[in-house]
Amino acid sequence: MTGILVLAGTPIGDISDAPPRLAAELAGADVVAAEDTRRLRRLTQALGVQTTGRVVSYFEGNEAARTPELVEALVGGARVLLVTDAGMPSVSDPGYRLVAAAVEKDIKVTAVPGPSAVLTALALSGLPVDRFCFEGFLPRKAGERLSRLREVAEERRTMVYFEAPHRLDDTLAAMAEILGAQRRAAVCRELTKTYEEIKRGPLGELAAWAAEGVRGEITVVVEGAPDKGAEELDAAELVRRVQVREEAGERRKEAIAAVAAEAQIPKRDVFDAVVAAKNAARTTP
Repeated sequence: MTGILVLAGTPIGDISDAPPRLAAELAGADVVAAEDTRRLRRLTQALGVQTTGRVVSYFEGNEAARTPELVEALVGGARVLLVTDAGMPSVSDPGYRLVAAAVEKDIKVTAVPGPSAVLTALALSGLPVDRFCFEGFLPRKAGERLSRLREVAEERRTMVYFEAPHRLDDTLAAMAEILGAQRRAAVCRELTKTYEEIKRGPLGELAAWAAEGVRGEITVVVEGAPDKGAEELDAAELVRRVQVREEAGERRKEAIAAVAAEAQIPKRDVFDAVVAAKNAARTTP
């Protein structure tokens, strides 16, 4: 008989959040594949558990090479437990390759459900949760990051991102530029830990806040784009509001920025509406 692959969720902060089954699986597994064996040791000590099976490392650097070895153990009947440093395996952590390889061999895959930074941040954000998508980490390079954000500029679902603390200010600034400074968001820091903090507000304000420096594990939740149809219907109203401000003495650039802030949409949308109206006026006999 073939074995079974068990994906086990581990605490994202508070060790008491460990699911009850985790201790039993750690004690009974034939092989424990851990993202960091030192973190695994601290986890088992905290839970008062002793592993009896073979412990191997399974991280980004050796995931491709170690997967065949673990599949071989599964084919031979072993119970293989996969744990990562925090949260559920495969969610921006090692695991996908092993799950795909196990499925291909018709090996049973199950899970010990556990804490998830994605769902925890989403629930705490105060943003719509009926439809959402997880975008993982954005690219590190500025140009690639902006390109990726442009791809989701019209995404209607709430979006969840992971980010490193030293890149948070650049990421939020890029989001404000592409998605709109008034787009609502929440920065969730150190979830379930002693210094947990949820910072909510428009992307522009959050970018200014993050510029002062932020520490800890970061999850960012961003509101989805407003209804596209509603934006198109409101184009004439956007132009009208800009014109009113211009007639009151504001420069066009300032008027566009103010109207975009009021409507909670990107400045580019207002600018495009104004340009389209100007072009239409030129071509009208």
